[in-house]
Amino acid sequence: MKFQVDEIKGFDCYTNFYGMDITRDQACSMIKKWHSLIEAFVQAKTTDGYLMRLFCIAFTKKTPRQVKATCYAKASHQKLIRKKMMEIMQATIQKSTLRDMVKTLIKEDIGRQIQKECSKIFPLQDNCMIRKVKILKKPKFDLTKLMELYKEEPSKQ
Repeated sequence: MKFQVDEIKGFDCYTNFYGMDITRDQACSMIKKWHSLIEAFVQAKTTDGYLMRLFCIAFTKKTPRQVKATCYAKASHQKLIRKKMMEIMQATIQKSTLRDMVKTLIKEDIGRQIQKECSKIFPLQDNCMIRKVKILKKPKFDLTKLMELYKEEPSKQ
């Protein structure tokens, strides 16, 4: 996760989400021989005016009793999976604020949803995920909105 300092008051630094990326060792550990790697990216605007670009990655998997060594997806299947990935990411970004988006990225809900939906087209591994997030444009800086992020949420009892 990347955060950017937007405001400094005394010894307090108030940060806001700036982006996300997976580490190189994690990315390299996911890539295997004899599997198809499917990537997609989408650019959309959140409800609070942030322009984001999300990159998604998924891998094919063997079926339970498969004998064949490879599990490559056809180009047509990859195209359908990519299209579905883009639809899901676009819909998620457009209906949420930046704060909600960060929460869904932490929980990895988008990756699970993509894996569930796209496995109907071709079996995908469980490690389908959003590998990178870029903030392309921010709305005009507003101190009150930033301070709302730091308000204590009421404790749930």
